[in-house]
Amino acid sequence: MIKNFFRHLHMINRHRFIVFKLCLKCGSFWRGLFHDLSKYSFIEFWEGVKYYNGRRSPISKCRENIGYSKAWLHHKGRNKHHIEYWYDKENKEQMNIPYKYAVECVCDKIAATKCYNKKEYRPEMVLAHWSRVGIHAPANDNMKTFFTTVFTDLAEHGEKFVLNKKYLKATYTSSTIKDESIN
Repeated sequence: MIKNFFRHLHMINRHRFIVFKLCLKCGSFWRGLFHDLSKYSFIEFWEGVKYYNGRRSPISKCRENIGYSKAWLHHKGRNKHHIEYWYDKENKEQMNIPYKYAVECVCDKIAATKCYNKKEYRPEMVLAHWSRVGIHAPANDNMKTFFTTVFTDLAEHGEKFVLNKKYLKATYTSSTIKDESIN
């Protein structure tokens, strides 16, 4: 348990540092600086220690063992860079995630993939994870288009092409423009 304490703490710190560096490339200093601070809260941290294995999220392991994760429920409700934060089942249509949180989400997914895959990391792994898991998140089609486009371009062209304000702003804008002819 003591080893897991320090390993999990190191994983959180490493993840946050990678997100910070990626957010800097995108012109999002503050989002990177304050990213995932809730992971240090008691409920999130101790579940992470208990289910830590270093190869995937402790949340997944917890869900397998008990069917749900209190840490995830806590985390997604406090961190606006998660797609699930913006989901409201009472709404007929889900809203677009604001730009600054969508960019942080991109950086978060890349950083998580880097942390869990370490030296084996390749940009196409982010797209593979998105295609397998993320695309099923309860987001509107605009946001799914945005993330799919970004992760496809990441796989095809690399981080330098994708992780910059000009590319992300243009991709976000083109993904979220409503078709005026529908109205």
